[in-house]
Amino acid sequence: MVIIRGETAADIADSVRVLVQRGDLPPGATLPAIRALAADLGVNRNTVAAAYALLAAAGVVDARGRAGTTVRGLPEVGGEGQTSAATTAVNLASGNPDPALLPDWAQALTGYTPVLYGADPMDPRLRDWALQNLPAGPGPGRVAVTGGAVDAVERLLAAHLVRGDAVAAEDPGFFVSVGTLRVGGYRTVGLDVDAHGVTPDSLRAALAAGVRAVVITSRAQNPTGAGLDAERAGLLRDALAAYPDVLVVEDDHFSAIAESGFHSVIAPGTTRWAIVRSVSKFLGPDLRVAVLRADAGTIARLETRLGRPSWVSHLLQHVVAGLLTSPDTAVRLAEAREVYRQRRDLLAEALAGRGIAVFPAGDGLNLWIPVAVPEQQVVDGLARAGYAVRAGSAFTGSASAGAVRVTTATITARQATGVAGALHALTTTPAGPGRAAHG
Repeated sequence: MVIIRGETAADIADSVRVLVQRGDLPPGATLPAIRALAADLGVNRNTVAAAYALLAAAGVVDARGRAGTTVRGLPEVGGEGQTSAATTAVNLASGNPDPALLPDWAQALTGYTPVLYGADPMDPRLRDWALQNLPAGPGPGRVAVTGGAVDAVERLLAAHLVRGDAVAAEDPGFFVSVGTLRVGGYRTVGLDVDAHGVTPDSLRAALAAGVRAVVITSRAQNPTGAGLDAERAGLLRDALAAYPDVLVVEDDHFSAIAESGFHSVIAPGTTRWAIVRSVSKFLGPDLRVAVLRADAGTIARLETRLGRPSWVSHLLQHVVAGLLTSPDTAVRLAEAREVYRQRRDLLAEALAGRGIAVFPAGDGLNLWIPVAVPEQQVVDGLARAGYAVRAGSAFTGSASAGAVRVTTATITARQATGVAGALHALTTTPAGPGRAAHG
């Protein structure tokens, strides 16, 4: 029998934490109702309520109102490249770029000199490139380097927020970012997405609800491919202008090979802001590097968390700087931009030929395809047909997004025709023997 002890809120909270750490209260276990525990311990109900509030703020429990208070577990967060389909299936679930379209790193490795403790945390060439190429926000700000875009977002939020703070993020949105918010103990407020990116109404509602930070993808949004145009960015800027102290983070992960231009949502009076550009999608996923420009105060906070004792590998920075400043890389990136567009079009046109509409946006490495039948049924059916795709629920806080994401980075004309045919059969034929149907 699990026994919670204590007379003060702090003692009761500590007792629960010990029980959780021991495994006596596993993830999903429901704590006693406030009134019942107060009676058992002989304390005021407010004391137990305060204890539960401490546990919720520490990320130990979830308070679900009438549904009770339950012990939290770590969220299951998959990574790009993973698929549950058979290894013989064509992997259209990976989110990976085409390796054949990545620049050759060989020449960029030359000239590297080992870096020792006490060196400048940022490669000078990379800093110069960032200062020349990263857009300025309300002011010039300063630049920094992190271990990729997800690392940048995590550090930016940790620099300004505490557990329990609300963060507005796209829904559907990149699942690793969603997992980062959950693990960090932040409350996520979903932002609706249409073909032009985050909708103004959903952003206004999130700001009115008291979010402390907003994370927005500038273009080639994962998973939908949506991108902000000048008009939409202006409307979002207007909404954010009324909340100058909200942290605004712009994730421009597809910058070098995006079809669309960059349009910032950061309002002139914003006090805390950052523009993040990673290189994983166009230089290679193993180059875990992102550069960012942010207000001086934010950069100072980041430097205390990512300073000289724990810098981003200078070898990686050296390679990235060499690639970003190479004329050969510019040629390869222009080729990649065109090829990725052609491959997205291959699948979109094959689907259109079958009467299947895709999300009305076109940039990035993926297509977002709404489906009228249970999405897991579609994922399982396509896997049996030899194609691995991702269920839309991986990118949303809901049980189902009613969509699937297909990575088109390496798709061929034959594969596009095959996916379109299989998807048409799955979405127009009732589930029968041998077809898995999940409600």
